[in-house]
Amino acid sequence: MLDSLQPALQSPFVWGLSLGLLIAGFLWKSGFTARRHASAEMRRVQGESRDLQSHLNTQLKINASGNEVLNTELEALRRQNENLRVNLATLQQRPGRAEQRLLQVHESAIRALREQAPGFAVAWEKACRQAEAELEAADSGLKKLIRRVIPSLGNSAATPNQPAIVVTEEQD
Repeated sequence: MLDSLQPALQSPFVWGLSLGLLIAGFLWKSGFTARRHASAEMRRVQGESRDLQSHLNTQLKINASGNEVLNTELEALRRQNENLRVNLATLQQRPGRAEQRLLQVHESAIRALREQAPGFAVAWEKACRQAEAELEAADSGLKKLIRRVIPSLGNSAATPNQPAIVVTEEQD
């Protein structure tokens, strides 16, 4: 049998066919390996893509919740600021504030007038101006603190033979 194969193997057609089949086999194996490698690389890239996608989603959720908390806190601080502004305006406009100030001015003026009684009208105006200046000075600094903490000590001291006028507010 070998004898009948030998002349067939020596023919150029068989050599060309076997060489072509050998090259086709190498190309097929190379293509198969490349497809398998490409498929594995595709799975790896898809896995990385899923991991990155989940990481991005997690990061976006964290940022969104943080922003929501900050916005809620900012809104609460804005409401608190507005409430404080309204309360401050209300307290500054409180009835009786101007009358109480005028009463303190007149009380100081009356004390000063008792000491300087001869010219009543001129002395009264002078005493009112002095009392206003005294009250303006008392509105800042240590006198203001003393007057707020202990109202009777914040006013000018009464002379020993004249009692101080004490004004108390009535409770409802």
